[in-house]
Amino acid sequence: MPERLDEVHHIGIAVTNLEDAKTIYCDILGLECIEEKTLPERSVKVAFLETGNTRIELIEGIGEESPVTKFIDRHGPGVHHLCFEVSDISRVLAELAASGVRLIDETPRPGAEGKLVAFLHPKSTTGVLIELSEK
Repeated sequence: MPERLDEVHHIGIAVTNLEDAKTIYCDILGLECIEEKTLPERSVKVAFLETGNTRIELIEGIGEESPVTKFIDRHGPGVHHLCFEVSDISRVLAELAASGVRLIDETPRPGAEGKLVAFLHPKSTTGVLIELSEK
C-alpha cells in the first residue's frame, strides 16, 4: 500500500467559547497560543496552540448555522477532528476515493493556515472526521 498520511499536524477541538478554552489550555495547562484567526467564510474562530510535537486547534462556531456549532449541538464540545499532513493532497484524495473512502471535499481548498486541506467523511473513517493538509 502506498504511503498516504504523514504525521499528525493537529487535533481540532470544538469549544463553545474560545476565550474560556484558551484560559484552560494556555493559562492552566501551559500551552502557547501561536495564532488566532476569525474565518467568517467558514463561520469559525480558531486558535492554534503549540504542544512541541502536535498542534491543538481550538474551534468556536460563529452563529447557529456554523458546522462547529451544529457539531457541538449534536455531540457536545470535544475532539472534532484529526489532521494529517500529506505531501500531495490531490493524489491522496484520488487514491482514497478509488479505495471507496467517502470524501467531504473532492477538491482541496485553502485551510485556516493557508495550506490546501480536504476532509474525509467520518462514515468512512470509523466515526472520526479526518482532515488532510498538504505540507
